[in-house]
Amino acid sequence: MSSTNTGNPLANHLLGQQSANFAIKVFLVAFGVALIAISSKFKVPLWPNPTPVTMQTLVIFTLSAAYGSRLAVATVFAYLVTGALGAPVFTGTPEKGLGILYMVGPTGGYLAGFLVMAWITGLAADRGWDKNPLKLGSAMLTGEAIMLSMGALWMGYLFGSEKIIAWGVGPFIVTDLIKLAIAACIVPAVWGLLKKK
Repeated sequence: MSSTNTGNPLANHLLGQQSANFAIKVFLVAFGVALIAISSKFKVPLWPNPTPVTMQTLVIFTLSAAYGSRLAVATVFAYLVTGALGAPVFTGTPEKGLGILYMVGPTGGYLAGFLVMAWITGLAADRGWDKNPLKLGSAMLTGEAIMLSMGALWMGYLFGSEKIIAWGVGPFIVTDLIKLAIAACIVPAVWGLLKKK
């Protein structure tokens, strides 16, 4: 059987039989939550837009492609629960609030969209698309479009429909496509290195 077996996400392949170990899964989820939280703090403000550009999409895409759908969704869900419980893991926390009150603010739609984005990217990895940057990128693009739509619609609900494109989508298209392209290459590149070895 090939070392790059279809349907075996990178994390499972690297960990082998240990990937079924519950403690290993908990560690991977905690590691992912920490990475997403750290990436939320690298931000570029988009005044007057209340939502800045962050590195979260790059990290979530990469983790999801490496983890597969179940572990990716568990990781993003754990991140959201951690934030809902009041930990300062979101962009702009604690200065812009904490917990549920923060989550129903301007970034709420994007936060919910992260779950969908992680699931779609993870599904692609489950199907072996994580070895091909074009296939993986197409799945990521689908997840990105859904996440941006959810964020923009929530932004429109909070600030008026005229802000859906101006604040909810427009400022993020170029930067998110760059992050998506980088993420779509990372995991296939690692698979390529493993295949050579």
